[in-house]
Amino acid sequence: MLHPELPIINDKEGGFIPDEFSRVIDSHVHIFPGKIFSSIWSWFDHHAWKIRYQMDTSNFIKYLLDHGVGHVVALQYAHKPGISEMLNSYMLKKCNEFKGRVTGMATVFPGEPGADKILINAFANGLKGVKLHAHVQCFDMNSHDMEVIYDICEKNSKPIIIHAGREPKSEAYDCDPYEICKADKVEAALKNFPKLNICVPHLGFDEIKEYKNLIERYDTLWLDTAMAITDYFPLDNRIGLEHYRADRIMYGSDFPNIPYAWDRELKWLNQSSLPFENLEWILHKSAEIFFDMPVPIETR
Repeated sequence: MLHPELPIINDKEGGFIPDEFSRVIDSHVHIFPGKIFSSIWSWFDHHAWKIRYQMDTSNFIKYLLDHGVGHVVALQYAHKPGISEMLNSYMLKKCNEFKGRVTGMATVFPGEPGADKILINAFANGLKGVKLHAHVQCFDMNSHDMEVIYDICEKNSKPIIIHAGREPKSEAYDCDPYEICKADKVEAALKNFPKLNICVPHLGFDEIKEYKNLIERYDTLWLDTAMAITDYFPLDNRIGLEHYRADRIMYGSDFPNIPYAWDRELKWLNQSSLPFENLEWILHKSAEIFFDMPVPIETR
């Protein structure tokens, strides 16, 4: 589904979160050191879409906070072995810079030497869970390497976010997401590690129905909305969040790696027919539970 001719949408940016929203936690924001970010943006230029917000980490976190986002959950992923500790140190630096406003997730490359110690140290230093990206890291979700990570997270009561949806697929990846990313692989992890909280971003795109069914059956599974409710990718049917279990859905923007306005999803949610209580779950309550956040971290 990814290709370099995907459009950039010049929609108008709002100056602040919608007035109707009491509080917003963005549970899907990417941060990276400058050189890695530049490489990622170059990859997107050649294989996906033009990224609208190309600014350094500190400036774009400040941008979101200044526009009314109450709290940011920051994510990274190690695209090769040997860089996880550096990325985790960078994450801790940014969490300290925005103390109380940013929840930082650790990363690790599944199977790299000392992966268990990398995570244990990251948790001891204050990172709140793990972010992995199957398309980039090309791991088997039910391998021994992943079981090590699941086990450490479960024993330390830390959640894990895994890009486990099959889309958006690209031939530029070193593996086929349709082979390694299947809802039944996530279900196997849920069964084998019943106390581990897992989030699958993008509503599990493109196995949307399968993941909707899974959150009905497993209290330890969450989904986030990032890029899935923006009418950007072609879908056969509009996603009806009104039919979802709202207490297992989290708002996430995928900022800054997006080709449209920062608040496009928030406008979509504000214009939806979702009951106020459901919106409260999606906008902040679900994230507060998943990330075990003190409440409130930040009020508007």
